[in-house]
Amino acid sequence: MVALFSYGTLQQSEVQLTTFGRRLAGTPDVLRGHRLVELEISDPDVVRLSGKAVHTIAVATTDSAGRIEGTVFELTEEELEAGDRYEVDAYSRVRVVLESGRRAWAYVGVSPT
Repeated sequence: MVALFSYGTLQQSEVQLTTFGRRLAGTPDVLRGHRLVELEISDPDVVRLSGKAVHTIAVATTDSAGRIEGTVFELTEEELEAGDRYEVDAYSRVRVVLESGRRAWAYVGVSPT
């Protein structure tokens, strides 16, 4: 099993059922050193599934107050790959260390200039 930190639509039960084939149980955690920015989604399948044309994306920040609350889920490698297929190209999956000290994957973006 692998850990995935989610702060957005992967926390929605309908997105989980379609993407992973099951509802996920998770634990709250925090990603420090990042902030959320809005991202317009052009993929009609993702918009239909999430019910949102605008998602949020985590970007790194030097602001010491930067923190994002979310949920850590335990996934299989196959489920993690399904998450990769769900996320649009603006997101990259990277390893992060969460406030709890736990290591997890997270989908983040490049900070806008």
